[in-house]
Amino acid sequence: MQDIGKLTGTVKHYDWGGDVFIPALLDVLNEKGKPYAEYWLGVHPQADCKVVFPDNTAFLLRDYIAQEGDKVLGGYVSQRFGNMPYLLKALDVRDMLSIQVHPSKAEAEKDFAAENALGVPLDSPQRNYKDNNHKPELMVAMGEFWLLHGFRPPASMKQVLTQTPELTFLLPVFEKDGYTALYKLVMEMPQEEVNDRLNPLLSRILPLYKAGKLEKSTPDYWAAKGTLTFSQPGKTDRGIFSVYLFNLVQVEKGKAVFQDAGVPHAYLEGQNIEIMASSDNVLRGGLTNKHIDVKELLKHVKCEATYPAILNGDKKGPEVVYKTPAPDFELSSLELKKGEIASLDILTTDILLLVKGSVRVSSPHGTVEIRIGGPSAVLFPAKNTQLQALEDSFVFKATVPQP
Repeated sequence: MQDIGKLTGTVKHYDWGGDVFIPALLDVLNEKGKPYAEYWLGVHPQADCKVVFPDNTAFLLRDYIAQEGDKVLGGYVSQRFGNMPYLLKALDVRDMLSIQVHPSKAEAEKDFAAENALGVPLDSPQRNYKDNNHKPELMVAMGEFWLLHGFRPPASMKQVLTQTPELTFLLPVFEKDGYTALYKLVMEMPQEEVNDRLNPLLSRILPLYKAGKLEKSTPDYWAAKGTLTFSQPGKTDRGIFSVYLFNLVQVEKGKAVFQDAGVPHAYLEGQNIEIMASSDNVLRGGLTNKHIDVKELLKHVKCEATYPAILNGDKKGPEVVYKTPAPDFELSSLELKKGEIASLDILTTDILLLVKGSVRVSSPHGTVEIRIGGPSAVLFPAKNTQLQALEDSFVFKATVPQP
């Protein structure tokens, strides 16, 4: 078995994607400005990632891992997950993503089986559950990044509802019956009432947005931008309510945010490196033209105060490790000066994603070089693996935390 190879990923050209960040990582021309939204590395069925070894043999990563089993996963990961349990991505968010929530593992297993029993095709637009897995996520900002993350704490919620005159009708609902009643009200509100409630707000803030008078630190900015992106004639997007009800979070380069099952969220703008459990289960709550199943959404949302935690990462040898409660993945970063060497012990299948420079990856059984514009690297279990920076370099490493 070879223990190191070059890995090519899969690009997703979703409409909301930017046109510079991912083409720059891959060193490809994008003269027509095609959206490059996501770059996937993993064994997910929608990621046709190929590993090429130094002897030029090549396999789909998921086929190679299925073939080699314990030898490439290690005993713990093989026994617990049976496969590579994570998906690594680069994201470039130009336009806002949908408000969404992800189910827990137990709920995903139950609800995936229920939709299968009903005969809902996996590729149906009405399908809620694409697999039987949960989808906890961690994102590390590659620059200034904006997102919505969980419900505002009580004082913040009361303040935003009081200061937004068109939304003061929600204040007594929140004060009397709390988060669940508040969110249920706006998500189940008839569309005609959604229009009547939100249109006066939008009539006030849209001229300010178009005149460049709104700051990104205010919900008004994102509500206006979301309306211009998603609302259809005669149908104002109810996700605008959530822009005011959720925490608006700004994350600086190198900082991270973890989002567990049940936490509603939406990426608004910026670039990040993201790791998650290998799943595509998304329940949407607005700012989208895709399927919204309010009943399923409300079943999974944690209607409670969220106090956003910005993760700085923990220094561990040459790595900065972003620790989370997720058993499926662990993400770390390594910033190396030219000539610097970092030693790693690889215990399961790890993926390296280079975002700057070039590095030589060496193990007792082989060596590959990865650079911007070239493939990433996939590392199989090997003691004494070394990274040597051929120039000033920055690399992310995805793995599975060991007990």
